[in-house]
Amino acid sequence: MTDTQNRVAMGYIKGVFGIKGWLKIAANTEYSDSLLDYPEWHLVKDGKTVSVTLEAGKVVNSELQVKFEGINDRDLAFSLRGYTIEIPREAFAPTEEDEYYWTDLVGMTVVNKDHTVLGKVSNLMETGANDVLMIDGEHGQILIPFVSQYIETVDTGSKIITADWGLDY
Repeated sequence: MTDTQNRVAMGYIKGVFGIKGWLKIAANTEYSDSLLDYPEWHLVKDGKTVSVTLEAGKVVNSELQVKFEGINDRDLAFSLRGYTIEIPREAFAPTEEDEYYWTDLVGMTVVNKDHTVLGKVSNLMETGANDVLMIDGEHGQILIPFVSQYIETVDTGSKIITADWGLDY
């Protein structure tokens, strides 16, 4: 797996703030300030990758703002607008038992107890009560709540999720 394949898109740079190189970030994480846990970011746009080091960061009125080392004026900061923020997967904190990062679930094959392939996880959605697997396959799109009542096993090694879910649900 190449370095690029092992990085996860975590948000994007949506604009600038002030004249000293601060940037506004749209984070695709549960908590926007969790991006501050990663000192090294890879910024990607149009096939170009720029590696940057986080100098400072803060949340202002629920908006994440960051400053990178060497980005000290508005014009240079503005040139980074629209870049996707990628973080190496191996930099993520370990999960507890039966906890998973969404990025690790996407692409996994879902089978039911009868060993019928339901499809692959294409995405997840948050409903407030629980997360829901969005599965695409030959049976169309299937939505399965990601709770122990329906999810029997998650085997990250073989990339297979076994669900107690019939085709007629």
